[in-house]
Amino acid sequence: MPSIISSLRPVRVACPSRRIAAVSTSGFRQLKVSTLTTMPSLSTKPSRAGGNEASHISGSHLPLVNPAVRQLSPNRITRPASPLLAPIPLNYTLDPKAPLHLRHLHTTTNRTPSPTPSLSPETRTISRELTTTPSSSSHGGQGRYVRIVEVSPRDGLQNVAPPAVPTKLKKELVERLLDAGVRNVEVGSFVRGDWVPQMADTPQLLPLLPPLTNHHLPLPTPLSSSTTTRSSSPFSGRPTTPSITPYTEFSVPQEAGDVHYPVLVPNMRGLENLLKLEEEWEGKGKGRLTDEIAVFVSATEAFSMANNHAPIHKVLAALPSVIHKAHTHSLRTRGYVSCVITCPYSGPTDPDAVVDVVERLLNMGCYEVSLGDTTGEGDPESWRVLWERAKTRGVNMDKIACHDTFSMALSSILSLLPHGLRTIDSSLAGLGGCPYSPGATGNVPTEDVVYALHKLGYETGIDLDRLVESGNWLSGELGVRNESRVGRAIGARKASREKSRFDKGGQGVETEAGM
Repeated sequence: MPSIISSLRPVRVACPSRRIAAVSTSGFRQLKVSTLTTMPSLSTKPSRAGGNEASHISGSHLPLVNPAVRQLSPNRITRPASPLLAPIPLNYTLDPKAPLHLRHLHTTTNRTPSPTPSLSPETRTISRELTTTPSSSSHGGQGRYVRIVEVSPRDGLQNVAPPAVPTKLKKELVERLLDAGVRNVEVGSFVRGDWVPQMADTPQLLPLLPPLTNHHLPLPTPLSSSTTTRSSSPFSGRPTTPSITPYTEFSVPQEAGDVHYPVLVPNMRGLENLLKLEEEWEGKGKGRLTDEIAVFVSATEAFSMANNHAPIHKVLAALPSVIHKAHTHSLRTRGYVSCVITCPYSGPTDPDAVVDVVERLLNMGCYEVSLGDTTGEGDPESWRVLWERAKTRGVNMDKIACHDTFSMALSSILSLLPHGLRTIDSSLAGLGGCPYSPGATGNVPTEDVVYALHKLGYETGIDLDRLVESGNWLSGELGVRNESRVGRAIGARKASREKSRFDKGGQGVETEAGM
């Protein structure tokens, strides 16, 4: 322990004197205090306790916070990170040969200097407002396709406070997502309306959506250099911005354009309600309403009782008949496992308990299983442990997706990409939440995920600009804050660019220069 502590770099915290006691109890030991004359309490006058106050602070000793205790707050406990590597002092240098706006901080350890990575002269347009330098080949996606499953129409809206979100708004949301290149959209659920009121209109919504005829839509096409007019949405006639698509047709598979409308089905009754609706619709000579259902199981008993109103073994026992009947009606099945990192009622989740459920769902016939961090307390290390545990036990990781929330969601997701993660669940504008998981206030924003993937060199087939427009539109319609930083930033840049064009007498006419 002494050797590890000696290698730690000091942390300085600027704070007024009245907060010194509170910060000290948080584990900070070097406090940067202001010497402004407006803060007489930090002068060298003797304190009431006697002696110099500043010297009293710097000369006193407080025990360090025990690093083994990982209770982040009275209500939150997390699994410790891996202790294998102790902190190593770093030196920072600037690459003098790089252009000023592309200079990076290169880190070398005090032990063995590492070579300075070379910068690629290529630039990549990931948005009308953003051009970036691709990541190095050692960390970038190199064109690998990552599938996005958009959950905002279901998971994103299910926890929205009353009144009910209009069905017409949900319809436009799905159309906008399709227009942006999203092809896997979770549109609703066949659950009891008194349990989840915002999903009660799913039977009315499905017939209003663009039909699944041929199950395929072409992805957004790249913007031609000669294009100066605005394209039109094929769904509602809305004018939309021409696409600057960050993918190459060689790296995105043909099936990336296949459209799917998964709906959540909790039990046989929910499936029968869906099949009855399908039968009525086909009787009118119409096409199919959906080709996919999703079933869900908790990895912890406590959450299973709260969310499914039954123990895990009973939920699993009821699913084979549901999945078999779905398959006989040409409905493919996706599985969800909730609370894979922690449970709001029982704390950290045993990774083996998660893998047990995953194996059962795959053996029942689920084509894919999405691992859900319901409480949003996961971090890259806890996700790595779970991922490696599943891999060690022989799970086909090509059939595993991630569904994550909270502040470390994006970093956790990105940390799994080098391990082979192929599918990510996300929600437009970060909308979401579970009524049975207090504090789970949202999902990882789709805009942030797509931006990060494109910046790292992965492909999604999604137009980021159209996605951002949809996220800002949806937030405005619902009267909620857009939790996507990328969405807010690109939206602000676009607004500034358009305002500048108006101020210069452009009358808002979009030109190539303004693109």
